[in-house]
Amino acid sequence: MCGVCGFVHWNSSQQASGETLQRMTDAIEHRGPDGEGFYVRNNVALGNRRLAIIDLEGGAQPMSSPDGNLVITFNGEIYNYIEVREELRLLGHRFRTESDTEVLLRAYEEWGLDMLVRLNGMWAFAIWDNRKRRLFVSRDRLGEKPVHYCVHRDTFVFGSEIKCLIAYGVPRKPNIALTEIYLALGYVPAPHTYFAGIHKLEPGHYLLVENGQVKKRRYWALPFPGEAELLGSRKEVNERFEFLLKDAVRLRMRSDVPYGAFLSGGLDSSSIVALMAELQTRPTETFTIGFSERAFDERGLAELVAKWFRTNHHVQELKPESYEEAMEGVLRSYDEPFGDTSAIPTGSISKLARRSVKMVLTGDGGDETLSGYNAYQSEKFIPAYNRLPGPIRAFSARMLGLASRGIGGAPRFRLRRLQGVASSAALPFEDRLLNKTLRAELGVIRTLLPGLSREVVAVDDFLRGSLEKCPYADGFYKMMYFNLTLSLPENMLTKVDRMSMAHSLEVRTPFLDHRLVEYMCSVHKNVKMRGLERKSVLRDTVGKSLPRPLLSSPKRGFGVPMHTWFKDCEFGERARALGSRSSVGFDPAVVGKIVEANQRGTRDYGAFIWMLLVLDRWYEK
Repeated sequence: MCGVCGFVHWNSSQQASGETLQRMTDAIEHRGPDGEGFYVRNNVALGNRRLAIIDLEGGAQPMSSPDGNLVITFNGEIYNYIEVREELRLLGHRFRTESDTEVLLRAYEEWGLDMLVRLNGMWAFAIWDNRKRRLFVSRDRLGEKPVHYCVHRDTFVFGSEIKCLIAYGVPRKPNIALTEIYLALGYVPAPHTYFAGIHKLEPGHYLLVENGQVKKRRYWALPFPGEAELLGSRKEVNERFEFLLKDAVRLRMRSDVPYGAFLSGGLDSSSIVALMAELQTRPTETFTIGFSERAFDERGLAELVAKWFRTNHHVQELKPESYEEAMEGVLRSYDEPFGDTSAIPTGSISKLARRSVKMVLTGDGGDETLSGYNAYQSEKFIPAYNRLPGPIRAFSARMLGLASRGIGGAPRFRLRRLQGVASSAALPFEDRLLNKTLRAELGVIRTLLPGLSREVVAVDDFLRGSLEKCPYADGFYKMMYFNLTLSLPENMLTKVDRMSMAHSLEVRTPFLDHRLVEYMCSVHKNVKMRGLERKSVLRDTVGKSLPRPLLSSPKRGFGVPMHTWFKDCEFGERARALGSRSSVGFDPAVVGKIVEANQRGTRDYGAFIWMLLVLDRWYEK
């Protein structure tokens, strides 16, 4: 696990600057505190910051082939590197190290660009081929590791994080056309960034940089079979799923350093801990973040699982006192505006884990692979609901609304959720998706920055465009397509990579083994979800080894009680100040109404206020 960066001048006679490369690697020191390395030759420069996990002594980078023709800088882990190395040995290759980095070099020598299909892992790497005068830059299938790049003054520049490009000298010009998309989604999706001219390489793609050109190609895409071809045998699916998940955990436990697991108390992370306990004899180090707000706190369930599997458990409570620490952590780690509030606890649990280990396994990706979010329940329910006569549907929506007014707490939340499903059932899927995604009404978002209305890309147009290639008509599968192709790589995996690497911690995600994801994409919704039961396949397999209270617990997610935090303490003061002063130019009257509604409890705008504060502070900096 490392940070990578580099550049190639189009003019082959222009000498690359080692001093410039040093600035770029210094910018991502946090990604690799164990060492640094440089390759500077003629018009080419490659840099690396190393976090040593495999072959601690022999895996230094950039690494060159024995003849000096090939040089690689690599971020990530190739989990099946032992198997690929043995295949290459049978083909006559000899190895000087035990590292997966050298395996990549030899694989490129043997198979060229076709090497990618043989890899199981997470990666972002660049290989300079001196004979072909070509730079080959690749990103893993699902987007666990990042690549940012641009062409600046006849030079191709790339890096793990945008700060590498800024350190090179790329100008910081905001891409204001994406403002509405950020305020609606909380992130800026690939291939865009919030910096004009700087791009993200999409998952499953590679770049060929040669002859003054940058060519982008796709080498992998998720398989989305027709609805009639989806697998319907529960027994067959359960057996194959359990084998693939266990093998994914086994491969990801390969490490030469101490490791552990994030444990939230949910089905996904608990299942990973269960399999780790089965596959090793020593106790697993587990890490949990909790909240004083009961609705967000899963410490009790996590501790139950920790005792059940006899782990060495570490717990920390996250409190809202330090607004500045939270804000600076996000801005420093993401470079561009990133509004997902769960970045805060992700950073805290990464910091906690790094005190004991250098690598963790997590349950991230389980909701996407298993179609396990609550939204899948509503999408499965809607077709049956829409078959009811119109008067009955209208009456039920009204009654749910009336019933929710007389009660509070969790029952009120559930009734309002049912009312939302009922009232939106007749809408097109794209409109339902937008309603589920937004943290504030679209009309409110558009009144915040009225002067930008003609310049921005409309988020509803963007989402419709993103779903154009989706082969499904059923909302359940459309949601699966959206989660796997957009929200997973652009939100969840971005969040995890930046906050874990900010604390020099490697995160491995067994649920995102590409074999498992590909297989579960081919499974029918009635197998994934028995009735409206979430994650039936996981419950029927690894779930049988988990404590029973955990199986009956409602889904919480890794949320943050921002609604409460913005009512008092320093968070609340910052929110109120935003209404009178804004670097972005927010309409103060609109901001004031948003903050007041959150303060009174008439609308939960907590997550949206955080997004506004992040954008405002980003512009200020």
